[in-house]
Amino acid sequence: MDRYFPTQSRKRSRFRYQVVLGVGGNVGDVARRLNRLWIYLKRQSLLYPVRSGVLLKNPPFGYVEQDDFVNTTIEIATSLEPRALLRQLWRIEKHFGRVRSFPNAPRTLDLDMIFFEDRVVNYPELIVPHPYWSGRPSVRIPLRSMRRTFRRQYENFDI
Repeated sequence: MDRYFPTQSRKRSRFRYQVVLGVGGNVGDVARRLNRLWIYLKRQSLLYPVRSGVLLKNPPFGYVEQDDFVNTTIEIATSLEPRALLRQLWRIEKHFGRVRSFPNAPRTLDLDMIFFEDRVVNYPELIVPHPYWSGRPSVRIPLRSMRRTFRRQYENFDI
């Protein structure tokens, strides 16, 4: 059922920026939802999925009285600037049933911007690179599975 994890798109992108997303969830059939997400992203006009990492099952943190998560990373191409992309990611989460009830609550889909090209962004609602990416196996392991293609772009980060 992990048809698109890992995978790489064959189509070349017309978009300006490469962005790495941390992706996950722990409500319902997350692996199936992530495969549906890949297809959904391919149909979007504002972004396009380029490649994905392996799926990883891992325990929750913060609020621990919930099911394990299934996580991965997806590189997307987009011409949206960081804040506009963040709003688009929130819309996608909502489309897939995400409800923000309390911090670290169980969720159907979580999309976090890990890297946006080599840019550093520091807004109240968005910090890039993601401040906790390097301490999270849920990001590092799937990202490492894509490392060969990221080596040049993300050589400053110890993946």
